[in-house]
Amino acid sequence: MDLEHGNCWDTDKKGSWKTVLVLAYQSLGVVYGDLSISPLYVYRSTFAEDIQHSETNEEIYGVLSFVFWTLTIVPLFKYVFVVLRADDNGEGGTFALYSLICRHAKVSLLPNRQVADEALSTYLLEHPPEKKKQSKVKLLLEKHSALHTALLILVLVGTCMVIGDGLLTPAISVFSAVSGLELSMTKAHHQYAVVPITCFILVCLFALQHYGTHRVGFFFAPVVLIWLLCISTLGIYNIIQWNPHVYQALSPYYMFKFLEKTRKSGWMSLGGILLCITGSEAMFADLGHFSYTAIQIAFTFLVYPALILAYMGQAAYLSQHHTTTNNIGFYDSVPESVRWPVLIIAILASVVGSQAIISGTFSIINQSQSLGCFPKVKVVHTSDKIHGQIYIPEINWALMILCVAVTIGFRDIKHLGNASGLAVMTVMLVTTCLTSLVIVLCWNKTPLLALSFLIFFGSVELLYFSASLTKFREGAWLPILLALFLMTIMFVWHYATIKKYEYDLHNKVSLEWLLALGPSLGIARVPGIGLVFTDLTSGIPANFSRFVTNLPAFHRILVFVCIKSVPVPFVPPAERYLVGRVGPAAHRSYRCIVRYGYRDNHQDVDSFESELVKKLADFISYDWYRKQRGNSSSEDDASCSNESTSERRLAVIGTVAFAGASAYEETMQPASGSVGFQTVDSITDVIEMEPLGEKKRVRFAIDDDFEGDSQAETEALLQEELEDLVAAQQSGTAFILGHSHVRAKQGSSLLKRLAINYGYNFLRRNCRGADVALKVPPVSLLEVGMVYVV
Repeated sequence: MDLEHGNCWDTDKKGSWKTVLVLAYQSLGVVYGDLSISPLYVYRSTFAEDIQHSETNEEIYGVLSFVFWTLTIVPLFKYVFVVLRADDNGEGGTFALYSLICRHAKVSLLPNRQVADEALSTYLLEHPPEKKKQSKVKLLLEKHSALHTALLILVLVGTCMVIGDGLLTPAISVFSAVSGLELSMTKAHHQYAVVPITCFILVCLFALQHYGTHRVGFFFAPVVLIWLLCISTLGIYNIIQWNPHVYQALSPYYMFKFLEKTRKSGWMSLGGILLCITGSEAMFADLGHFSYTAIQIAFTFLVYPALILAYMGQAAYLSQHHTTTNNIGFYDSVPESVRWPVLIIAILASVVGSQAIISGTFSIINQSQSLGCFPKVKVVHTSDKIHGQIYIPEINWALMILCVAVTIGFRDIKHLGNASGLAVMTVMLVTTCLTSLVIVLCWNKTPLLALSFLIFFGSVELLYFSASLTKFREGAWLPILLALFLMTIMFVWHYATIKKYEYDLHNKVSLEWLLALGPSLGIARVPGIGLVFTDLTSGIPANFSRFVTNLPAFHRILVFVCIKSVPVPFVPPAERYLVGRVGPAAHRSYRCIVRYGYRDNHQDVDSFESELVKKLADFISYDWYRKQRGNSSSEDDASCSNESTSERRLAVIGTVAFAGASAYEETMQPASGSVGFQTVDSITDVIEMEPLGEKKRVRFAIDDDFEGDSQAETEALLQEELEDLVAAQQSGTAFILGHSHVRAKQGSSLLKRLAINYGYNFLRRNCRGADVALKVPPVSLLEVGMVYVV
């Protein structure tokens, strides 16, 4: 499969039906693996305990009617026709909805937000307000900070349940597929064979994750396609062979008749019926790999009909066979002559479906840590071509251990189905709530329309959710327990991260303090580049002042680096770096803000140091040429040493060609590169104002020839600064990072002291450090101890 990011969104290909059909075919293996294997366990889980299959067939017809309308309302109407349109620059999922809402309303809890972030091409609002009057819903959300926290908690609940689904789906899928062996062996042998075989397949599945799904991706789509054709063919055979009139059960009349007869037990059995829509969320979560049209075509014209035929075929068989009331399963309706081939295809399809949800779990954890909601873990990008293919070793092995433990502990489909059902419905409820906010805030529709969407789809999902909660003691406790555990970790990490940022913000040092450092105070400037990492986008961090206090020296080239996440899926490489000066040019101090989206690869350059030096050289060249041209206001030229301007003027340094002086190109050859600015739009000088102020953008047109008496002097100063930069790089680079210990302040509650003093510090000590994530050589690392009292 070719899921390379950008290919499926090429404007030249987007209208090609051939491309759309190819993408629709590819989506089968990635998107629909989980949804397509649901016929393996829906009927068996539904008839496990609460209801019985009687001679009147009212139960089986009622269940078939529920399955048909559930598949029609939730995946088809809700996801295909509504939710898939709520994409974030082509990306889908819980965090895509959250980032959309955060961009259209000021509800984000992410620290170090800047006005300049709103100028990103992926940040621009696709649906600008049609009228000046703001929505009352938006005003209400922005006014109350408690609603900001509630919205984040809602997103985290959905995230935790997706992770829980990643634990439960492989177990129930593989277990259901392997359970077909029970028809070929005695009950005694079956009891001791299915669980070990299931565990063996699961261990193999997780052990192969480090290779990446792209290596076997070409195998996924054919397997799911063959499986869909297999179950639809079996469905047609069973309908013709056993009950050609089973289509009548699709009428909603049989749903009401079913509930009228079974009453409370029928309502409780809905916890098994809802399993028919497991995997529907994958249509939205994997939207970034495909187009909306491709996913819509694949589901509407292949997946949906195949699933309906499969369920109808099973119902037709069961309507004429009442001797298997205690053992209703998918393989009962499979003719004995083809049972073994179907078993093999089912096992392969269950592995494909499990692979999709495991990959989705890796992706959502990566997004969570990008937005500061999960401890830092190792993320391995398994493919240079296919975007989004990642592998997280710690999460993979944890999922494997838990998945095997759940399989051994539950040992039956009923308990696994109850646990999986609750996780699935929780995710869908979260998606419904967030989509209703998108309708109002992003699409600028009336609150009445959003409320209608919420009530219609939310009531259906609440019905199933309530039925799942009744199964708390029969397996539904597992996703709730897992969600509470993960929520605690994520919320403690996010809370402490915000408090650390607030501490840094309140204890930052003024620019005058930095400019005053010199030989008169016993401070020396040593050769080399010093990269001071901080979360602040302005001001001098407290860890640097602590560093200078204990070691009265700092490097000739000083760069304050802030690596931050913005609420967009991707930041184009040409817009990633914001570079500016800290103080006058002679001080050789700079600020560099590196911006990433929540789905960006943070290791997209071979050497962060070389890339950063290259961007600094581009900025230096641009800055001196800008001053030479004199196109900026006299106030800006006169305030080069003024904190209010120098501290906040940041230039977007991109990857564009430069037609500048030959001296610049010669000087920068050792530092890998000469780039610059051909057009007016190549560079933007962003003046960062106070948070309540406005952003002013000034553009400069740069010519090849320079006029004026100061040309030679300017080129000499440019040459000198570039030579200093190259010389400093050759002398070596030091990475100055804070080594923090967070402590709750005196008088804090017992819960806060436990969360901060023990919980957060334990997570910090055992998670991936910033030096490892940045691939900092140990000989170049300088750690500054900091105690945060929050």
